[in-house]
Amino acid sequence: MTRLPLVGHTHPDQVVAWHLGRAITVAHFLLDVHHLADQLPPGQHLLNMCADRYRFTVGLAAALVRGKVSLLPSTHTPETIRQMQAFAPDVFCLHDAQSCNIALPQFRYAEAPAAPGGDYAVPLIDSEQLVAVVFTSGSTGTPVPHQKYWGPLVQSVLAEAERLGLTATARPHSVVGTVPPQHMYGFESTVLIALLSGHALSGAQPFYPADIVAALEAVPAPRVLVSTPVHLRMLLDAELQAPEVALVLSATAPLSLPLAHALEAHFDTPLKEIYGCTETGTIATRRPTQTLEWRLFAGLKLSLDDGVATASGGHVLYPIVLNDVIELTQDNGFLLHGRTAEMINIAGKRSSMAHLNHVLNSIPGVSDGAFYMPDEASHDHVVRLAACVVAPSLGAPQILTALRAHIDPVFLPRPLLFVEALPRNSTGKLPQEALKKLIQTQLGERP
Repeated sequence: MTRLPLVGHTHPDQVVAWHLGRAITVAHFLLDVHHLADQLPPGQHLLNMCADRYRFTVGLAAALVRGKVSLLPSTHTPETIRQMQAFAPDVFCLHDAQSCNIALPQFRYAEAPAAPGGDYAVPLIDSEQLVAVVFTSGSTGTPVPHQKYWGPLVQSVLAEAERLGLTATARPHSVVGTVPPQHMYGFESTVLIALLSGHALSGAQPFYPADIVAALEAVPAPRVLVSTPVHLRMLLDAELQAPEVALVLSATAPLSLPLAHALEAHFDTPLKEIYGCTETGTIATRRPTQTLEWRLFAGLKLSLDDGVATASGGHVLYPIVLNDVIELTQDNGFLLHGRTAEMINIAGKRSSMAHLNHVLNSIPGVSDGAFYMPDEASHDHVVRLAACVVAPSLGAPQILTALRAHIDPVFLPRPLLFVEALPRNSTGKLPQEALKKLIQTQLGERP
């Protein structure tokens, strides 16, 4: 049986987090972990709803110490919560809010006493211990569970840290994230990468540009900003002066090349994207301003069978079919051409929603935009794409002219709808049902 440490720091006085303006040392963190672990209810499963990233991390570690399993669903709607309770009847909700409307037995995060209560050694966790169950939402809307074990999680995160130059031997970095820790991207790239690689996470979870800048200013350099294209575009458009950042990391959707160049110029630092999914975790990275190719982590491989891509090896315990259209290249690299479900065929011409959205969002003056494939053909039996766009300084003729330069006319949006904002969630993703409702509302308002 292999046992791996809970933290990758080598000394109890090293900083593992920045929380409410204070440096949290490993010794302080372990005090908080054991204090919370001693108080957790008896249920085997917990829904960690702590909004503060540091408290989420303490909750995660306390659950690990007690042998409990954290449930991490993609949403927290009433229906999802009912499904969580059906999946694990003993589940309780750990939260740090004054009040919580989650319909589960609740336990509020309790701060540890100010004075140290014990001299704790770094816990060693069995590599085969089940840490979390993460959920994706299938086509039926029923969350699909995926089990995450300590050993493969550690392997995945250390591979990411090595690729990004954030190993334990590197100078300690401050990690600021705009994505919630309950999301797989935030879980690995803001929580575990700091915990396991000797760095310090920021407890803040900023969303608006001014809050992101404030969170960066509240931690020492060198800083890593872990974000999404939506948050990064908002930050760039706000034209705020941000402190020095050593690395910008983006995921959840491909960045347009103009945005990637603009961000690197703004921060004067490399911007890297990571690729993965709930099932596999992070498996590849690229620097979009330098190459379109993604590079897999060591030990991982992709195979293609009749156009279907499968990931295996490394921290991926069993072959997992990917829902993306992938083209293999040399030296363990690949190109990404969009999601399988997003491939479209109109009048015998093929494209992908990812490509169309990329073109739309690359138009100067477009701050956000998305194409939409209707459920049914129009009255004349022709499929007509729609699109919503946030572009206050542009008109429809300008956008359509720019689109025509890069896409076939059959893919031009009919209608093209101007909106104030797209209904993106906290990770910057755009749920199709939310986009559909927005379009229906907009069309209903037209004369």
